[in-house]
Parts: sequence; C-alpha cells; structure tokens
Amino acid sequence: MRWLTLYARSRQVPASLAVMLVGAVTAWALAGDGDGAPGDPRLPVLVLAMGAMAASTGLSGQDLALDRTAAIRWAPRRAAHVLLAGVVVCTVLLTVRTVGEAMATTAFVVRDSAGLMGLAALGAALSGGRYAWTLPFAWLSFSFLAPPPTSAPMQVATWMLLPSGTAAGTWTALVLAVAGTAAYAVAGPGR
Repeated sequence: MRWLTLYARSRQVPASLAVMLVGAVTAWALAGDGDGAPGDPRLPVLVLAMGAMAASTGLSGQDLALDRTAAIRWAPRRAAHVLLAGVVVCTVLLTVRTVGEAMATTAFVVRDSAGLMGLAALGAALSGGRYAWTLPFAWLSFSFLAPPPTSAPMQVATWMLLPSGTAAGTWTALVLAVAGTAAYAVAGPGR
C-alpha cells in the first residue's frame, strides 16, 4: 500500500482532489436557485472541466526520464490513472447533486467527465502533464463562445454543452475518451 501512497503524492492527487471539491462546492452554492431541475449546462460543465484540468496536472511525474525507464509496465497504470481520475471527477459532481441541486443528469455528467478526461490525457500525451490542462480549457472556451449548434460539425465542436441524449455529443465524448486514454497509456506524457 505504500507504493500507492507514494504514487498519489508524486502525482499531486491530494491537491487535485482539493481543487475538485472546492469547485464542486462553489458550483453547488452558485446553483442554489431551488428549482431542483437541471437547467443551464454551463455550470456543471465548468465544474467538470475544472476537475479534469486539476487531475491533468498529475498525468506526469516529477522525473520524466524515470517514468520512461522504470522496470514496470506503465501503460496499464497510465490507463487506470486516467480512468480513475474520470471516475473521481464524475463522482464529485454527482455527490454534490445528491446533496443539493440537480445541476445535470447522470448521463450528462458521465459523458462529459469521460470526454474531458480524454482531452486531458491527450493533452498530456502531446505536451506533458504541466500543459495537459490546455486542451480541455481551449475546447471549453470555444464551446462557451460558439454559436448555437445547428450543423453536425458544430454539434461535435460543442459536444460538452449538448443534452445527454444527443448522438453527436455522446460519440464525440466517447472518441475523445478512448483516443486520449490510449494515446496517454501508450506514449506517456510528452516532454
């Protein structure tokens, strides 16, 4: 069990978890309108993106050379790290939802957390853990500023704000989650 504690500390898991919790509690406080129905998707997407960006800082270790030359198989550990981070990001928002406001449906939260963690993992594979947050941040910024999604390409571009039953949003999130996790698991963090 000691190796798991050391791994969590080296990947800044406690700090990332603290940022996720603060973001979720802040969103819960801001969403306190009392109607109990999911409304505007921007606040839950912002919380999920903040959680994915916080978790992305731990997608590379302190020493990149050590990660690349270790005698253990990193691919399964990297994939498990991304999947577990996605589960934690999803669970934090769903826990806040059960305590207070229903900011989004469960399917919406699961879809967006999977897609955003895939984006973070792809960012880590391309530019390292230090800058892994840039892909989720850039896509979130574009989604907030984009015009309404009337065409299929715009639905793909704004997938994280679409309702949970939308095929374009679901498939885009699934492709991002699988591609990002696979790229990070195989290639590891970039330099």
